[in-house]
Amino acid sequence: METLVAISRCLDWPSRVIGRWLYWLVAVIVLLKFGTVALRYLFSSTSIKLEDSVIYAHSVLFMLMVGYTYLRDEHVRVDMFYDRMSARARAWVDLLCVLLGVLPLCAILGWFAWPYVRAAWAIREGALFFGGLPGTYLLKTVILAFVVLLVIQSLAIALRCIAVIAGGKVDVFDTDPERAE
Repeated sequence: METLVAISRCLDWPSRVIGRWLYWLVAVIVLLKFGTVALRYLFSSTSIKLEDSVIYAHSVLFMLMVGYTYLRDEHVRVDMFYDRMSARARAWVDLLCVLLGVLPLCAILGWFAWPYVRAAWAIREGALFFGGLPGTYLLKTVILAFVVLLVIQSLAIALRCIAVIAGGKVDVFDTDPERAE
């Protein structure tokens, strides 16, 4: 059981690293959006590259933070009974959600995203709009990164759920922001 938890904590590593480093992207998005609004209303101008950079940064932020959000149990949960359940019952719910929801979703998304991303890389797909940022193929690659990060974090959570179901005293989710590495 301790081995499962140790493996799960190793699988948490990408989510923790990305979660800590991508928070700064929120400030960047705010500044970029402020720049587009300032250009529009103060100077009656616009910049497609600036607007594309907002789209790119926003996409990267939300797609790559998925594992960290899941690790911290800050994802959307629609369940009226979950909070009243025992730790073991919650672990069963979380394990079933991973096995029947998250992993199949990732499989489907990965299956359909792979040819889409591969085609974008094959032609080194350029800007979304004329005069926009090049490298749309890089933005599309974030879809596959989303899938990989979510799968890794889901496996980590599933391992901790199994440990809890087996009688271990471990938190399935890391809800302590001060947790030491």
